[in-house]
Amino acid sequence: MANTTNFSVRVDSDIKKQCESLYSELGFNLTTAINVFLRQSLRVGGFPFDVRLDQPNRETVAAMLEAERIAHDSSVKRYSDVEEALRELKR
Repeated sequence: MANTTNFSVRVDSDIKKQCESLYSELGFNLTTAINVFLRQSLRVGGFPFDVRLDQPNRETVAAMLEAERIAHDSSVKRYSDVEEALRELKR
């Protein structure tokens, strides 16, 4: 038998219940799910999924800056509604 140990983790009770329900549907208990996470972490040498800040890429940043510029540029054509803009596009 494997040499095991216990450890305590504080987690939001609602999150715990939701995860227990999810993993139960998959045929696992929470302990097994945590062990899978830990083993995968060792296998990949870190988190077994992407951990990153939700920062837009360069293209999105450029589009956001352009939208900001357009919003403040009084020379840019304005439309009163979507239909008017669509009519203009069809010309």
